[in-house]
Amino acid sequence: MRALAWAALPLALAAGGRAGAAPADDLLAALRQSRTQAARGAVDITVNFPPRAQPTRTAAQLPTVPLRPGLLTRNFAVTRVGGEAVAGRPTVRFDLVPKTGPAARWSLWVDLAWNIPLAYEERDADGGLSRRAAFRTVEAAPRRVSRPAPGAAPAGLRVAVLSALPGLRLPPGFVPVAAQARAQGGAEVTLSDGVNVLALVTAARAVAPAPGVASRRLGTRAVWLVGNLPQSALAAALAGVRGVDEAALGTFLPLAASNP
Repeated sequence: MRALAWAALPLALAAGGRAGAAPADDLLAALRQSRTQAARGAVDITVNFPPRAQPTRTAAQLPTVPLRPGLLTRNFAVTRVGGEAVAGRPTVRFDLVPKTGPAARWSLWVDLAWNIPLAYEERDADGGLSRRAAFRTVEAAPRRVSRPAPGAAPAGLRVAVLSALPGLRLPPGFVPVAAQARAQGGAEVTLSDGVNVLALVTAARAVAPAPGVASRRLGTRAVWLVGNLPQSALAAALAGVRGVDEAALGTFLPLAASNP
């Protein structure tokens, strides 16, 4: 009887996940599992954004995606569908679609027995493939790992960022989650919507506009926004910025960061 129950588990997960659980809950359970267990083998990785000379490579494990559960469930609609086999193993696929705004959408393939991701892909707002990573072969069992959960955003960071860049309009769903001083001077703030990440940079020099990069010069300082959003959305976020004052970031950066 017990053997029959275990045999039925993959079918139950494929059909509807854990009894009574929402797709987002099942996905978060798999992400928690991936902090203590990880598959190893041969992973094929394709990265089309940001562009690079060699878009494909191989690795022994899936690259880490900085998923933040609280933001993920707030900003994304999660659906669960039958997934195709990955490295010969049955999976269930979770699709993550932004509830608002033109952020990239994601799909993750989770092993039915191990309950850990075996593949994922990111697609931009127009549906173009930004990156994909998937196991081609896997070892017979996952290995034990120890991966910390993403830390909470520092209290007050959002207010500090908006003070440092008055007029900034954060893209829908994105919030500041980390800040650091740049070795070249200025600051870099990481913005996250739970899945996607943007880099908000202040510096002495502007950069030339390019796919995935918006830049404005304001007096003696410049601000850039970099990430997988449509160019119009990146530009709109910076359009109202009236100045750059890294000192407003206060204790989030070393004091020397505002005087490169």
